[in-house]
Amino acid sequence: MAEQEMQTSVEQELLQLPIVQYAWLKIQDVTFSERVRTICRQECPRYGKSWACPPGVGSVQQCQERCGRYDGLFVFTTIAEVQDITNMEETLATRGGHEEVTRQLQKLFGECGLETLALSGDSCAICPECAYPEQPCRFPDRMIPCIEGYGIVTPLLAEKAGIVFDNGGNLVTWFGLLFYRAR
Repeated sequence: MAEQEMQTSVEQELLQLPIVQYAWLKIQDVTFSERVRTICRQECPRYGKSWACPPGVGSVQQCQERCGRYDGLFVFTTIAEVQDITNMEETLATRGGHEEVTRQLQKLFGECGLETLALSGDSCAICPECAYPEQPCRFPDRMIPCIEGYGIVTPLLAEKAGIVFDNGGNLVTWFGLLFYRAR
């Protein structure tokens, strides 16, 4: 399926999903930075505790190489409203809806003959406790690694995509990425 034909096919189906904004980008539009990893290491409680986060996902260079094997990139956002945006527990509880949209998009891209690598705005939370590092991931086909864990600078990517990074108020903006290539 030609690129433009595939995009048109996907865009027709997007109307059925609660996607707020989206853009088609080139792999070269993605900026990777070791500095993002520093933030993960210093501020994220999931660092070193999940296959979906560093160091479990590999080095920034390995993540960049992995993403570079794909032909294109679909960037999208979903939004969830919360009572108090500063309440991390409440905010993170909205992640499930975004992850479900991500899985639906993976299925849709698959139906178009594409293989995908999905990344999301937070660490995987399928299992109450990740098997990392003692055992392999229990659900590698369902795990969606964290965008920042890959070293991707999300605000720059949002700017290149023309997507609003922060919708203000008590709105949680969830970012998702689908790297794609023909099977």
